[in-house]
Amino acid sequence: MVNDTEYIRHDEATRVRVLSEALPYIQQFVGRTVVVKYGGAAMKDSILKDKVIRDIVFLSCVGLRPILVHGGGPEINSWLDKLGIEAQFKNGLRVTDAATMDVVEMVLVGRVNKEIVALIHQAGGMAVGLCGKDGNLITARPQGQEGIGFVGEVSGINIKILETLSSNGYIPVVSSVAADESGQAYNINADTVAGEIAAALGAEKLILLTDTRGILKDYKDPSTLIPKVDIREARDLIASGVVSGGMIPKVSCCVRSLAQGVKAAHIIDGRLPHALLLEIFTDVGIGTMILGSQFAP
Repeated sequence: MVNDTEYIRHDEATRVRVLSEALPYIQQFVGRTVVVKYGGAAMKDSILKDKVIRDIVFLSCVGLRPILVHGGGPEINSWLDKLGIEAQFKNGLRVTDAATMDVVEMVLVGRVNKEIVALIHQAGGMAVGLCGKDGNLITARPQGQEGIGFVGEVSGINIKILETLSSNGYIPVVSSVAADESGQAYNINADTVAGEIAAALGAEKLILLTDTRGILKDYKDPSTLIPKVDIREARDLIASGVVSGGMIPKVSCCVRSLAQGVKAAHIIDGRLPHALLLEIFTDVGIGTMILGSQFAP
């Protein structure tokens, strides 16, 4: 029978081994920018939320420069319901009339963003909350689809404020609300914002935390995970229908950022504890890594 002391020693030995194995990755990525899109189940489950936040702070503590971009769909729906406003969707996009836009901005900028900032501080990090309006970070334009209201796209990114914060040890936390040149606010898809920020910064990595393991050959079978593809293969997977439904915009977002110079994009399962660290600091990883053609082996 193994006693408690032996269990503790085994646990400590495992922890030290894992840290030692992470060293080459830490050395490789120190000073590099990693853009993380945070959403899905990892945002709703308080235990998972704490782990994601601790992972982000860990990245910062070992010398990487994480930037966190977040959505907040479920909380927006909850507040729309409280205020008696019906949530509507068209072609997968939230129909955002003036009243809904007010709620989106209130929830994303005023509640979700500040909660994440506070959690980072509680975990020992330093964070600054931003939306696209702050420091003229994101300039928006209408998405253009008829009948969806103030749903926007990114027309420009001004990275000065992100570079200033990151270079001084702060973790920027960005909500996906931005304004056009006339000051009209727009709701922009958070995956899109993360991809455009990663591209503008020439980030080492773009990481999308999702509710699926990554790209699957058979979407019903998690064991069919495709661990690594390049841009061409990713486009072929969309064309052939292997990538379908809600995964199409995510993979397309990754491909766009890679085409603009991001070195690697990752789609990982945010429901798995410490998914971020497993993907960045291990050989095998736990999701799908998409590489730009110039970086593919």
